[in-house]
Amino acid sequence: MPNTSTRLIFLGLIFSYSVFAVAGNDKKYDNIKNTKVSLELEEATIEQVFRAIEKQTPYRFAYDIRDIDIKIRISNPKRAIPLSELLLKISEKSQLKFKQINKTINVYRTETNIDPSSVKNRHFKVAGKILNEEDGLPLAGVSVRVVGSQIGIISDSDGNFELTIPGQSARLSISYVGFETIKLDAEPSMTNLHIEMKIDMQSLNDVVVVGTRFNPRSVLDSPVPIDNISSQELESTGQLTLDQMINFKMQSFNASQQTVSDATAHFNPADLRGLGPSRTLVLINGKRKNPSALVYINDTPGKGEVGVDMQSIPVEAVERVEILRDGASAQYGSDAIAGVVNIILKEDVEFTTIKAFSGITTQGDGFNYGFSANTGFDLFTGGFLNITTSYKQQEYTNRAGKPGKDDFFEAEGYENWVDSNPDLGMIVGQPDMSTFDVFYNAEIPINENSELYSFGGITLRQGTSFALYRAPYWVPDPDHIFHKDDEDYVGFHPTFETDISDRTFGLGIRSEIKDWAVDISAVSGTNTVAYHIGETMNTILGRQSPTRFEAGGYQFKNFINNIDLFRSINNFNIGFGSEFRVERFEAFAGEKASYQGNGAISFPGIRPSDEVDENRFNIGLYTDLEFDNDVILIGGAARFENYEDFGKNFTWKLNSRYKPFGDLVSFRASASTGFRAPSLHQIYLSNVQTLVSDGTISNQGTFNNHSPIIRELEVPKLKQENSLNFSAGVALQPFRRLEFTCDYYDITVNDRILFTNEIGSDGNPNTLTPLEDTLRSYNVTSLKFFINAADTRTKGVDGVVSYKEVILGPGLLDVSLAANLTTTTIESAIRAPDPLKETGNEIFNRKEQARILSARPSSKFLLALDYGLGKLSTGLRFTRFGEVTWRHADDPLKDQTFSSRIITDLNINYKLSQTATFGVSINNLLNVYPDEIDAKGDPLTNLGGRFKYAWEVNQFGYLGTTISARLSTRF
Repeated sequence: MPNTSTRLIFLGLIFSYSVFAVAGNDKKYDNIKNTKVSLELEEATIEQVFRAIEKQTPYRFAYDIRDIDIKIRISNPKRAIPLSELLLKISEKSQLKFKQINKTINVYRTETNIDPSSVKNRHFKVAGKILNEEDGLPLAGVSVRVVGSQIGIISDSDGNFELTIPGQSARLSISYVGFETIKLDAEPSMTNLHIEMKIDMQSLNDVVVVGTRFNPRSVLDSPVPIDNISSQELESTGQLTLDQMINFKMQSFNASQQTVSDATAHFNPADLRGLGPSRTLVLINGKRKNPSALVYINDTPGKGEVGVDMQSIPVEAVERVEILRDGASAQYGSDAIAGVVNIILKEDVEFTTIKAFSGITTQGDGFNYGFSANTGFDLFTGGFLNITTSYKQQEYTNRAGKPGKDDFFEAEGYENWVDSNPDLGMIVGQPDMSTFDVFYNAEIPINENSELYSFGGITLRQGTSFALYRAPYWVPDPDHIFHKDDEDYVGFHPTFETDISDRTFGLGIRSEIKDWAVDISAVSGTNTVAYHIGETMNTILGRQSPTRFEAGGYQFKNFINNIDLFRSINNFNIGFGSEFRVERFEAFAGEKASYQGNGAISFPGIRPSDEVDENRFNIGLYTDLEFDNDVILIGGAARFENYEDFGKNFTWKLNSRYKPFGDLVSFRASASTGFRAPSLHQIYLSNVQTLVSDGTISNQGTFNNHSPIIRELEVPKLKQENSLNFSAGVALQPFRRLEFTCDYYDITVNDRILFTNEIGSDGNPNTLTPLEDTLRSYNVTSLKFFINAADTRTKGVDGVVSYKEVILGPGLLDVSLAANLTTTTIESAIRAPDPLKETGNEIFNRKEQARILSARPSSKFLLALDYGLGKLSTGLRFTRFGEVTWRHADDPLKDQTFSSRIITDLNINYKLSQTATFGVSINNLLNVYPDEIDAKGDPLTNLGGRFKYAWEVNQFGYLGTTISARLSTRF
C-alpha cells in the first residue's frame, strides 16, 4: 500500500491542497467521557463488565483473554456515570489500560512478561479467535489486515487466525461484510486474542444523528420518520449528481433536470413532499448549508423559490445522507417546514479510493465522463483528515419536438428553412456542464475532553444551456451580425452560460465542561452565479453589437455561529443553545451593451438600477428537553428567533415514541409549528427577462418588495410563512432483517410566499391605465412580484418496508419498497392587493397554482432488489412516478394530465480483484418517456411544437436510456 507521502503526491497532481494540523493528546478517549452508562454491578468479572458496556454503548472491547484476571470483581450501584469513570475504576483494580480507536476499545496490561530479548526480533505473531457477538459462533472468512501494507489473512472455519507481522507493533483492521470494522493496535503479547464482532448497526439499523441533539438513534427508535441512505446506495443508482441520486432512492424527495430555463437549467430545484425547495433545510455534518444565489424565476417546478445547490456537494465526499421527514423549525430554525436533509461527510482514513466513469444515452448524446479520488490520513492520536476531489463533464442532450411547421410565428416566405429545420432549430434537454470539487472533513484531538473539527469544500461549475432558436422570420438581421451580405440568413441560437461557484467552510470545537457537552462552531458559505450570454445580439447597437455579453449575476453569503450545550441526567436529556446568522445578497450589473435598450436578445443583462447589496442578521435561542426510558420517549423543543428586517418568531415542537414490546413495535407522533423567513433574494430581487406570454415574446420585469411601483400597488411587505405540522406513525421490526415504517403527515402553511403571474395590460388598446403607463416607463410589458398571498395544506403518507439478507440460491437478496402519496390544496382565496383586485387583475392564475398543486408527482413508489453472489452484485430498481397535471392559465379544457410512468434501472458490479471493481449501469432500461404534450389547439402550450415533452411540470426528465460504466480501485 502506498505510504502517506505517495498518496499526497498523487493528490497533488490533481489539486493543490496544503494541510496543517496541531498535535493532540495521547490520552484522549474521544467521546468515551461523553458517553454515559447505567450499570448495576455486584461482584462482576471484568469480562462481564465489558459485555454489559457493549450492550449499552456503540463501543466494543478487544483484548487478550490471558490479560484478564478472573479473580478481580467490580461492583457499582445503578447510576449514570461516564464510561471513562468506570474504565478508570477497572484500571485501578487491575493492571489494565485502555486505548480507544474509533468504536473499538483496546485493552492492554500495564505490565507484561515479554522477554526483553524478544524486542530485538524483527517479527512477531498475533493470533486469536473471532466470534459473532450476537450468537457467540465463530466467524470464518474475516479479513485481518495490517494497515498500510499488503500483509493480511482471513480467519478459518473455526474463526481462528494467526498473522506474522514485521517490526514490533502495527495497527490491524479486522473487517467482515455486515459487521463493524475493528481497529486494533497489535503488540507482541497478543497471541490469544478474543474478538467479538458487532453487526453493523449503521447498515442494518440505520443509526442517525439528525432530529436529535442527544444520543444517536436508529430510524426505528426515532419519534419522527428518518431515512438513512449510504454512499454505496446513492452511487448504485447510476445517477451523476447528489440530487438525482436521492431522487431515485427517496420516495418523498423530488428533483428533475430542467431545460430552456436560463440558470434554473443548471441547478435542478429539489424539495421534500412537494413543498418547494425553500422549505427543505440542508445541513452538512449537522451545520446549516448556505442557499444558492439563484431564485428560480422561470416556468419550472419550484418557481419563485430559493434552494440549496445540491449539485455543489460531490457524492464521493459523502458517507451518508440522513433525511428527516418532519417539521423541525423549533430545532433547526427557518426553512425546516418540510424536513431536513443532513449530509454526513466521510471520515475514513484507511483507504484511498479512485474512481472513473463514462456514459452516454442510447440516442448518442449526453456523453459524460469523470473521475474522483478520496483518501484519508491519521492526524496524531484519534484525529483524521479525509479529502475528496472530483471532476465531471456532461454534454447536452436534445429532445426537441419536430413539428415541421411553426404555429407560433408566421413563417411565410421561409418554407424552405422550415423544411430543412423541422425542429425549428431547437435544442431541448440537459445542458453542457463541467464540475470540479474539492472537499475535506477533519478532526484533531486537543486533550482528553476536547476536539477541534473542520469541514468544507469548493465547487466550480460551468454550464451552457440554450434559449429559443431565433428563426430568420422571427428575429431579422438587417445589420448582418449573423450572416454576410451575400449569404442567406438562417437565424441564430442564443446560449445561456453560467459560472457557478459554491464555497463552504466550517470550524468548531467540541468539549466537555462539568458534565455538559459543549459544541461551538462557525460556518461560512458563499454561492455565486455569473451569467454570460452567447450567440445573440442587441439590436439597438446595430453593426456594433457584440455576439457575446457579460450579463452580471448574483451572490449570496452567510455566516453562522452556534453555541450548543447538552447533558444527560438519568433518563432526562437537556439541551439549549443559540445561533447568530448574518446573510448578504448581491446582484451585480452586466456590461452596458447587455442591457441597453431592450437588452441582449434572449436575456437582457442586469441593469445598474437593479443592483443589490443587502444584508441582515438574526439571533435564535432554543431549548430541547427529552425523557427516554427505552419504553417511552417524550420530547419537546422551543425556539425564539429575532430577524433584523421582519421581527420576531416563536416555534415549538412536541414528539413522542412508545415501545410497549421492546424493539418489536414502536408508535410515534409529533406536533410542531414552523416558520420560513422570506429570503433576501425574494425581498430584493429585481430583473428583466425575456419570456413567452400571451402569444408573444416580451420583456417582463420582476420588481422587488421595496420598489416604488410595488408600494403604489399596495403590496404588503413580505413576512414569514408559518406552519402547523402533525405526524403519526408506526415502526415494526418483527426480526432483525425485516423493518417496516408508515407515517401520516398533515402540514398547513399560512401566508405562503408566492411569485405572481405576469400582470400587465387590460387588453384594451384604446385606453392607457396607470399600471400600463408605469410599465411603459420601465420598458417592460408586464410585472411580477413576491407576496404572502395564500394558505396551503399538504397531506400524505410515507411508507418503507425492507427485508435484508434473504437466502436465494447461493447468494443473498435485499428487498426494499418505499411509497409516498401526497396532495396539496390551496385553503384560502388568493389575497391580491386592493388596486389590482379592483381592476380585475389576477395575480396567481390557474397555471401558477399548478406549480404548487400538481407540478410534482402525486405519488412515488420505489422497489429495489439487490442480489449478491461472491464477486458479483446486481441491483434492479423500479421507480413509479405518479401523474402530474399542467393547467392552462384561463381554459380548464386545455389542461393536461401526464400519466404515471415506471422507470427501470439495472446496476451490475463485479470485483475484479481485492482492490478493483468494475460496474455497469443502465438507467431507464426500457427507454420510457413522459406523455407528449397535447396543445389542444393552443400553440402557446408547446410553443408551436418546439417542445415535445412538458417542461413546466416534470416527473423524471426525458433523457431516455443511459448506459454508463465505471472502474474503481481501493487500496
